Order: sequence, then C-alpha cells, then structure tokens
Amino acid sequence: MAYTALYREFRPKTFSEMVGQEHITKTLKNQIIANRVGHAYLFNGGRGTGKTSSAKILARAINCLNPKDGEPCNECEICKGILSGSITDIVEMDAASNNSVEDIRAIREEVNFLPTIAKYRVYIIDEVHMLSTGAFNALLKTLEEPPEHVKFILATTEPQKLPATILSRCQRFDFKRISNEDIIKRLKIVCKETKIEITDEALNTIAVLSEGAMRDALSILERCVQDGVTNIDDNYIKDLVGIPKLVYIKQIMEGILNYNIEQVLENTNVILDEGKDIGNFVWELIKFAKDLLIYKTSKKLDLYSKEDIKDIERICESTDKERLLNIVYNLSELANNIKTSSQKIIIFQAGLIKLCNKEKESTNSDLERRIQHIEDMLKNGSIQFGNTALNQPKTNAYSKSSNANFDRQNNQKINIRDSKQDQQHSAKQGPISTEWPNILNDFKNNGKFMIYTNLLNTNAVEINDMTVGIEFPNGLTSFGRTMLDRPENKNEIIKQISIVCGKEMNVKFIDLKENNSNQENQNNAENMINELGIPFNIIE
Repeated sequence: MAYTALYREFRPKTFSEMVGQEHITKTLKNQIIANRVGHAYLFNGGRGTGKTSSAKILARAINCLNPKDGEPCNECEICKGILSGSITDIVEMDAASNNSVEDIRAIREEVNFLPTIAKYRVYIIDEVHMLSTGAFNALLKTLEEPPEHVKFILATTEPQKLPATILSRCQRFDFKRISNEDIIKRLKIVCKETKIEITDEALNTIAVLSEGAMRDALSILERCVQDGVTNIDDNYIKDLVGIPKLVYIKQIMEGILNYNIEQVLENTNVILDEGKDIGNFVWELIKFAKDLLIYKTSKKLDLYSKEDIKDIERICESTDKERLLNIVYNLSELANNIKTSSQKIIIFQAGLIKLCNKEKESTNSDLERRIQHIEDMLKNGSIQFGNTALNQPKTNAYSKSSNANFDRQNNQKINIRDSKQDQQHSAKQGPISTEWPNILNDFKNNGKFMIYTNLLNTNAVEINDMTVGIEFPNGLTSFGRTMLDRPENKNEIIKQISIVCGKEMNVKFIDLKENNSNQENQNNAENMINELGIPFNIIE
C-alpha cells in the first residue's frame, strides 16, 4: 500500500474535525440543515488553515444520501465515491496552473450538463486569485447565475487580488490562523493514533514553527517520524529544523545589549560550527528580541518556562523599548541582506558587530533626540528668531509688520480653520473601528511586530469611502512614522484594512496630540488678534 503523508491521512472528513474554524463550520452546517446552501462561496485564509478541507466536506455534505446535522455520513455510495475520487461531479481545479480563458470556458460548457450521479456538480477552484483577467471575465456570468445543479467554491490566500465583481457574487468566509493551543490538541490526537511519543515542549515548538498552519505542523511532525526517532523532544525538533538552542540566543542578545562583541561572536561561532541554518538563526534572534519587547510592554509571554521568564525579566531590566525596536529593525534588515548575498556568514557577522557598535548607536540616538527636540519646539512655537520668540505676546508692532497677511481696506473678518480638525470630526465610525483590535492581534500573531508595536493604543476610523484614518491619541513619534511609512509596512497595513473593508482603501496616520496642540495655538492666536481689534485673515 502506498505511503500517505500525515496531513493527507489526517485531513478532516467532517466539520466537527475541523480545527480552530468553528465560526465557519457552524454557519455552513446550519445552511445545509436549512437547505439554504448558496451557489458560490469564497474561502479566504492563510495556508494550511482548512480552506480546501472545508470545501471537500461541503461538497460531500450537500450530496450525501444520509446527512446528519449538516455533516456528511462518509459511508454512503456518494460520500465514498467523492472520497476515492471516482465521482467526476466534484471537480477540483488549481487556478495556479489552469488560469486561462480556455480553462474557464471549458467549465462554462460543462455546467449545462446534469451531474452523472451526485445531486450537485461542485467546482472547487483553489488559488483563484491566480486566474487571468480574461478568465475572471469569462467566469462572471456563470458565477452570478449558475444552473441550480451547480455550486462554486473558490479558495484563495489573497482576496484583495480578486475583482470586486467576483467578490460581490460570493458568500465570503475568512479562515483564521489556527491558535497554538488548537494545533497542539490536534497533534496530540495524531500522535496518539500513530503511537508517536513526543514531549509537550516539542509540541509547543512545532506549533510555534507552523505559524498557524495545521498542514505545516503535521509536515514537521512527519519529518521527525521518518528519521525513526521513538521519543521526540524539544531539542530534537530544533536540531531537525536548524534552530539554535535558546541558551545561545539569550547569550547573544545579552551581548548585543551590553555591546560585548566578544560574547556575541563567541556564541555565534558555536552555533555556526554546529551547522545551523543562518536564516533560522536570524529568525530566532528577531523572535527573541520581539518577545523581549512584548514582555517589556505587557509583562506576558507564552511558551517559555519559568526559568526562561526569569532570564527574560533580567534582560529587559537592562534595556528600553527603543533599543529593542532598533534591534528588531536592524535584524530584519540584516535578514533581507543575507537572502541576497553570496557571503552569508560574513554579512551576518558584520551585521552583529554593527549592532554592538555603541558609538554609532549613540550618535544616531543623539541625532534623533535633537530632531525630536526641534520638532517639539516648533510645535510649541518657542523657537527664537533673532530677539523674537514665536510664542511671545504680540504688540501693535505686529500689525505694522504684518501687512502681507491682511488688507485693512477690505476689512475682512478673521478666519482660522484647522483642516485636520475638521477632517477628524467628519470621520465616521464604521466596521473598521470594531475590527481594528483583531487586525492588530493578527499583526502580532503573524510576526509583524514592527507594525504591531508602533500601532499599539491606536484607533481606526473610516474618513470616507476610500480612506481609513489611524488615530494616535498619545501622539506619533518621528521614529514610529518612519517605521510605518516604510513601503513594506504600509502596504501590509493597507492590505489588512482592505480585506476587512472588502475593497481597496488608502490609509492616513492622524496625530491627535499634534492636532490638539495646533488647535490650542490657533485659539491663542485668535484671542490675541481679537484683543488687537484689527480685522484681517490668517491663511493656513
């Protein structure tokens, strides 16, 4: 008998076996029970979250001869035929390799024929965002009004690439990243049925490495089994995927924080001598720096032992958030440089030495502090120009020297307007405001910690039909704006917001602290001008 991969052998056969997607399976079961199944579905989510499995279960459930509570029986002739692939009424198509107009035209011709055995002909189109523009156009009419015996299930990891005309014709279901807890529960079931002995720490490591994808978790577990190991522990998993031990990672990070080049290089050489993968090495350093930053912010961390938490607490006491943010940013940049370099070890070691250069970091910090100080002084209007300060009370001399700002003959009224304030008040609350915490949590869970940490304590409001404003009640620092304005970060924010809004959106960062400060300065100016009794316009 041919060998079957674990992720195929343990693919869920009913909705109740699905992991971490109860919000979707419950709705689908209720539709089947009520006989109100839609004609077109769009399953969206990351890899390995159950999109294709749900599509297969749904295809069997609506054709099953003996369905029970919205579930397929998997025992009747139809269910067995679909499971074995012998029934041609269930068509699975990979749009990545079948994305032409001709492929869709073939479907349009087939839908006119009645199913051979099943009640419904079901088309499961995976990676549907890969279809060409012409193929999408060819699919539109059929997708909108298919024959009663035809159902479409589209699956994608990038719904923002689908035309709005396709999105509007489908019932959309968003699959979440599977939590580490749910992955561990499922892995325990698999290990029990396959008689694999594994420690809880090893299961935790697999769950973290899978990044919310159940298929990836099963693939990692399968690699361990194929090596013939009878008892799998945490160290074996890390050795298998080339991850350095945490003790070395902690020592390297302490060396970086203490600007101790010798300590950093010594531990780095040990890891490299063991043949560890440099990509995984940098990934572990970034992850640990991110975890330090999270602990520094929230005092909470998962998947660490009590002893590790004590070490983390001690390390955090010796540094600040800005230093950790800089380390995360520099390590992320180093990871990108390593990918494109033919001298990976040299680039890696040079990058670590750069992180230990206290003099360079001090110079950069001084420059940032000076720029921030100048910005603060500009905001407060207290920078001295000659013998006059911007925030000094104005006398009648002001009116004599300000004839460029007003016209006595026109006798115009004072008009001070804060366009930013008007824009803020005109913003309307929409679904994005309630989904914003979930978006932030997704950034955190997906490892987008640079975005997550800079968007903490922010709010999102819909300014208009095309723009979402992200409000910073505590102000937006120059460092934070620089990080968020980076193309890769801003594009990721726009992507997630567009997914929630169901259409492509723009993003505007709103510094509420700056707005309030500007409004206060303008109010003071208005009061001063009113006291002078001189009618003129101030144009912003």
